[in-house]
Amino acid sequence: YDLHPVQKEILQYNDTLGHSKKMQISISQAYFFQFFIKTNNIKNILEVGTFTGYSALSMGLVLPKDGKITCLDINKETTKVASNFFKKASLDNKIKIILAPAMDSLNKLKNENEKFDMIFIDADKENYINYYNACFSLIKNTGFIIIDNVLWRGDVADTNKKDKVTCILREFNSFLKKDDRIEKTILPLGDGIT
Repeated sequence: YDLHPVQKEILQYNDTLGHSKKMQISISQAYFFQFFIKTNNIKNILEVGTFTGYSALSMGLVLPKDGKITCLDINKETTKVASNFFKKASLDNKIKIILAPAMDSLNKLKNENEKFDMIFIDADKENYINYYNACFSLIKNTGFIIIDNVLWRGDVADTNKKDKVTCILREFNSFLKKDDRIEKTILPLGDGIT
């Protein structure tokens, strides 16, 4: 498959960002999400952490007419960039961005009794457990929660690596492993998704 022109544009834009480019999901992950949405009749998606919009745009491109994505992010600048890309791809009617701390937005969505078919978590790792727990009441029984960066360049498996984020992700993976309310698996796509 060829990438959509606006997908290409975001990738080119992200290439100019230096170090923060790593916040973008990989192209193979985007293809996987598209396949996943199409084959699981997914219509209502929540994304925690949007960056410049590559993942949301990729998902939005394959959503059915009545599909929608709610994006949560706290960064004004990248949100503005993402928003412009969504408009360019004529997806601004399907994708809504809420600019606020994600936990506040998640609690608000919970109070509004929102339910999602799929939730993608790809934000600050320090809050992964909080996001996951908050998302649990927002996901339909048959829904999917997808979490990015769980392999962290393989560092989570390297016992010599003891930096803060690696330890946080290691703890998060152990926490999920013990959660018997869910069926789970780790796929080695991009930086690892659960």
